[in-house]
Amino acid sequence: MSIRGRHLVASPSLNDPNFEFTVVFMLEHSDEGALGVVLTRPSELPVTDMFDGWVDHAAAPSVVFRGGPVSPSSVIALGVAASAGPSGGFNPIAAGIGTVELDNDPAELIALQGVRLFAGYASWAPGQLDAELVDDAWIVLDAAESDLLHPEPAELWWTVVGRQRSDIRLLANYPSEPWVN
Repeated sequence: MSIRGRHLVASPSLNDPNFEFTVVFMLEHSDEGALGVVLTRPSELPVTDMFDGWVDHAAAPSVVFRGGPVSPSSVIALGVAASAGPSGGFNPIAAGIGTVELDNDPAELIALQGVRLFAGYASWAPGQLDAELVDDAWIVLDAAESDLLHPEPAELWWTVVGRQRSDIRLLANYPSEPWVN
């Protein structure tokens, strides 16, 4: 079953510094592999340094995010639509969330609540992510539009986990540095 348009939330036991306490929005998931962007890792690079024309649409913090360890020189833009309805340059993935083609004029797109730019992405070979899911390295949860534009991206893991109605919400009390306790 595809998890495209949903979140991969890193299990606290996931021992990989690239993904510790991350929330990954899944852009693709099929028999051919999987691809997503990390929503929780803002960089210090301002959007104006790369895509000055998009700065008015960039959600705060208005920086380029580290989308993952693969191809950090490539940029993927995700946006949240303010209105329903198809438009060139906005490719829906999940309710209200889609990729944004940065070579388009921002004024010609549908109204956007905001855009995030991601340098790099996370990818998995065929079957790799499915094996990690069986090993409980990740928790698959529904995405909300507000997650993409969350004003405190470093806190998004706890926000997403804490809003769940299952026992998973208990993980929201998990410390970010358990070795300090």
